[in-house]
Amino acid sequence: MRNWSIFTVRFGGREVRIHLTFMVLLLFLLLVEVNRSGPRVITRVFIVTGLVLLSAFLHEFGHVWVSTRQGSPIKGFVLLPIGGLTMGDPSAQEESARNLRKEISIALAGLLVNACLAGVTALAMLAMGKAQMLRLTPLVTPLNLVTSFFWINACLVAVNLLPAYPVDGGRILRAVLAQRMDFRLATRRAVSLGQIFAGLFMLAGAALNIQGLMLIGFFIFIAAQMEERTVMFQTVVEAVQMEDIMLTEFSILSPADTLEDALNKAVHCLQDDFPVVSGGDLVGVITRQTIVDRLRAEGNGYVQGAMSKAFEIASRTESLGSAFRKLTSRGLSLIPVVDQERLVGIVTLQHLMHSMGLLNESRRLRRRMEEQS
Repeated sequence: MRNWSIFTVRFGGREVRIHLTFMVLLLFLLLVEVNRSGPRVITRVFIVTGLVLLSAFLHEFGHVWVSTRQGSPIKGFVLLPIGGLTMGDPSAQEESARNLRKEISIALAGLLVNACLAGVTALAMLAMGKAQMLRLTPLVTPLNLVTSFFWINACLVAVNLLPAYPVDGGRILRAVLAQRMDFRLATRRAVSLGQIFAGLFMLAGAALNIQGLMLIGFFIFIAAQMEERTVMFQTVVEAVQMEDIMLTEFSILSPADTLEDALNKAVHCLQDDFPVVSGGDLVGVITRQTIVDRLRAEGNGYVQGAMSKAFEIASRTESLGSAFRKLTSRGLSLIPVVDQERLVGIVTLQHLMHSMGLLNESRRLRRRMEEQS
């Protein structure tokens, strides 16, 4: 989710990111509107893009508000011009998606927000005697920001009614499918339908010479690709066990080691995180950055005084998905792997993605060799 997106703000404890497709939207509007009306509209083009961003943010906030009230908190979301994608605990999202009524209420919340924004804008224009301007083309133009705001929200409602995952209609479709099949299979099928809709929009836009349709299709395609990769990642991490990727050759520290000795050991190895072991028992963890910070602030001391005693452990046969949730839920960077209370390996965020890539390639090569034999 964090690929190709920019962190903007933390709102209500939730991370809000903007996907780079907003840059595509901005460049598209600049090319079209400057060519149509001249350089004088450049500032207003930025405002129109901001209105799309505001509408998408309020759309996602509707999802977040209802989801939180129903006991499914969301950690953050990535904003796209067609809405957004939520970031949260995969197991909690799966549980929510299996509850059809809950998923429908969460999905409809975003639609209702945009419908209300469009309705309030239309009523305001009617009160000012300018309702006829809503029918003028182009519907979204920097020359009339109020009309543009109405049609931006109307388009968000229309697009999110499509059964094209990951827009809201597609979320409802996935919830319906999840009632009768595996959750990840339901997600894959909903994503495939979303990609079909994306292709149809782009083809229709090219055939009818309507660039806006092509752009909507492109945004749906990007969102569907992001969701597909997320589902693939979740499928892999649930199938992989800790013993498949854990580091078995690693350095450890003792509580009696000085911070200078610990830093010297850190310099000569590639680890950023170290388990602290005393008499064969795991008693804490410490990071390279903590060692450096303590040395700068307090001078030389002992590892025992700087290590963290708050850590999670995993067994050899525990799924990577379970361990990954332990890491991210508590903001940890290392999780020790134990077998019969003995430290046998470690997994760190530093090497996690690298190991996943190698493991995937190893399995692909093994399958190819089996097919050839």
